[in-house]
Amino acid sequence: VQLVESGGGLVQAGDSLTLSCAASESTVSFTAMGWFRQAPGKQRELVATIINGDRSNYADSVKGRFTISRDNAKNTMLLQMNSLKPEDTAVYYCHARRFSTAYWGQGTQVTVSS
Repeated sequence: VQLVESGGGLVQAGDSLTLSCAASESTVSFTAMGWFRQAPGKQRELVATIINGDRSNYADSVKGRFTISRDNAKNTMLLQMNSLKPEDTAVYYCHARRFSTAYWGQGTQVTVSS
């Protein structure tokens, strides 16, 4: 399984950005998908997850600003990020799980300038 992220970049505080994760296999087969991020010098942290295609969960720091969605017809997962803050700066990773097996993408850099 390959997961490929895209959509990262350099934006200003308050801007919006949409990340995309393209899967090499049908996303229907994944029991859960999500986004994680890792800022310099910090541990990788959960941003948002979507379980069984419809139940979503968010980190408190992004609730109300980020929206996760999954398009099984296109085998993609999106992360719509609004009202971006400098503290959102990190490498964002796509994650998928099929029962006990986890898959990761290579990451895409998001940089938010103040």
